[in-house]
Amino acid sequence: MEEEKTQKRRFSKELMEWVRALVIALLAAIFITQVIIVNAQVPTESMVPTIQAGDRVIGFRLAYLFDPPQRGDIVIFRYPDDESQYYVKRVIGLPGETVRVAAGKVYIDGSDTALDDSYINETMTGDFGPFEVPQNHYFVMGDNRNRSWDSRYWQNTYVSDEQLVGKAIFRLFPKPGPLR
Repeated sequence: MEEEKTQKRRFSKELMEWVRALVIALLAAIFITQVIIVNAQVPTESMVPTIQAGDRVIGFRLAYLFDPPQRGDIVIFRYPDDESQYYVKRVIGLPGETVRVAAGKVYIDGSDTALDDSYINETMTGDFGPFEVPQNHYFVMGDNRNRSWDSRYWQNTYVSDEQLVGKAIFRLFPKPGPLR
């Protein structure tokens, strides 16, 4: 009888240790996904060749805690026309700048020199702008410029600081690797 009670106590103690470990793991996972990283899927070809349709990317939520996004950063943000959706695009225009697209090239603040967009596969078609980027906002475009639904077309053209979720830093699936 005494041995049976001892076994029940051991079992109860071990069960409580497992429950405690699972609760700690669950809380840690929630903390990491809500405060440190964000997981997003890119469902379209808008970021080809950098990110393929169907790729899963990981973003760092704390990337812009002390420094703002820079031109060329790939960001994860809440889509300005429907904040329930995450979008992934590249920062092109910074706060206070004027962005213009002419003859397939992007120009900032009336410069005669186009942005270096060596990461895109084909020349962009169409002329757009000028877009005057408000303070605390960003103008974003996909790397696959001819197949990207981006700032050029949205009703709410710019991504605000509050809509930024994180900086995309790593492709998780299907081919893991850093993003540039």
